[in-house]
Amino acid sequence: MRKLSPFDRSAQTEPLLITARAIHTADAVATTASAMLTDRGRIVAIGTATECEAAAERAGLAPERIDLGDAVIVPGFVDAHAHPLMFGQMMTWVDCGPGKAGSIPEIVALLRAAAADAPEGRPVRGYGYEQRNLVEQRHPTRFELDEVASDREVYLMNASGHGGVVNSYTLAAGGIDRDTPNPAGGEFFRDADGELTGELSDAACNILTGVHGVKIGHHGPNFHLADEPEEHLRQLDAATQRFLAGGVTSIGDCQVTRREFDMYLRLAEAGRLELRVSMYLLSHLLDEALEMGLVGQFGNAHLSFAGIKFYADGTLGGWTAYFPDGYVGDPCRTGQLYHEPAAYADLIRKAHAAGLQTATHAQSPTAIEMVVSAIEAAIAERPDADARHRIEHCGLPTPEQIERMAASGIRPVNQTQHYFNWGEGVEQAIGTPGERFNPLGEFERAGVGFTISSDAPVAEPIPLEAIQTAVTRVTRRGHTLGPDDLRISALSALRAHTIEGAISIGREDDLGSLEVGKYADFAVLSDDPLAVAPETISAIVVRETWVDGTRRHSAA
Repeated sequence: MRKLSPFDRSAQTEPLLITARAIHTADAVATTASAMLTDRGRIVAIGTATECEAAAERAGLAPERIDLGDAVIVPGFVDAHAHPLMFGQMMTWVDCGPGKAGSIPEIVALLRAAAADAPEGRPVRGYGYEQRNLVEQRHPTRFELDEVASDREVYLMNASGHGGVVNSYTLAAGGIDRDTPNPAGGEFFRDADGELTGELSDAACNILTGVHGVKIGHHGPNFHLADEPEEHLRQLDAATQRFLAGGVTSIGDCQVTRREFDMYLRLAEAGRLELRVSMYLLSHLLDEALEMGLVGQFGNAHLSFAGIKFYADGTLGGWTAYFPDGYVGDPCRTGQLYHEPAAYADLIRKAHAAGLQTATHAQSPTAIEMVVSAIEAAIAERPDADARHRIEHCGLPTPEQIERMAASGIRPVNQTQHYFNWGEGVEQAIGTPGERFNPLGEFERAGVGFTISSDAPVAEPIPLEAIQTAVTRVTRRGHTLGPDDLRISALSALRAHTIEGAISIGREDDLGSLEVGKYADFAVLSDDPLAVAPETISAIVVRETWVDGTRRHSAA
């Protein structure tokens, strides 16, 4: 029998008085302090050094002094939508993103080098390509991946995370040929002659994950490929360190099954769960959660259950978000809904009636309408002024939908790095409406509480890059996406990645801002994101990351 290991105890053993050039608290009045007193993982006082010294004396504390000089302190970043285990797994694959490959031959060369170094028969897996970032402006084909290897699985995941391309060996091993029908909720793509191209999306990825990867019944994809538990543990451990390096201290894991839950428990038992995780169970587990009585948040300061994750449609990056009239870039593609609207509304009603927060992936106006309507109906049936239902990504809501979101307290959880990495592609996919992708300025003016997150591994967990993009709306290629009124201030962007993230995961009472009584979770920066030129925010270095009053990361 395993003994109870209370892994949420603070490791801070001595009180600290920390001073810096500026401490941005992200509280309701945007206070800037210069000193902070912490003890046993909590903030005891914040203000000037003199005020903190007086507070220490009143409390009978003799703190150690830490002067961080010209550094700037901000609350630890809250990444309210991420997939840590999947991110860790991607870190063991071949990086084929824009920083590594700009063309299909360059991708093939990277994968061939990996195949040459791998044991015979071991699958070759790459990630990170976005077809519109390639010279060819298209997906690779299975024939091009056949040049990598013809005797083993080769899989190249698209940056969207919702599919990619496989070689001919993988299709044959999965029993897929030109006459195989598309699975419900996915597609094996074909050329004009009906021949398989090797591209596949969503439920078609079952040939990689097995039938338990993408749930039958349209409950959404789980693209985490199975590895041995010890390998998954290493992956999650590595991912944790990357989040900490970006200044992230709290995560909302929006794709939790037994596999992810098991890995968090193992990591905690090993004493290596160094940040905070709020778990959202995939919706196929809703009935099981209700049967077990999981009708509210529970857990401890480091690992907790927050709610249920749903999918309404697919992804804009992979052109599987639902546009019933087709994509401008390919009128034959419409994407898909994961549920019939009535069936989805029943699921939301069931979760809401039990008091559970829901978080639904929705990108297109049609999918967002399905979500907003279902939440409105559920709230009308059982009023709750603080249900905090979430829409993940919420790429292209209409202005009318935004007003309704404000009225129902629906919180969009956005990822500005999506349009930093491939914003031009949204316009290519659906035309000029794509300029409004993630309309943070519109949310702000409507009084909608919005959150910024990474969706790692779809984007790297680099909050300062996400904040810069929210402020400038300039993409990696230098293109400005949409009019200036979609931009927000640096302070609003900082709050969106800290206190607003904490509100979205239901942890604002103890996380998200630097206030007396809250956990001493903070990031130490080399410069001030509220003072530098907006286009230089991402160049700021995260020098240190602290959780529970303890330094958990220090930059080299």
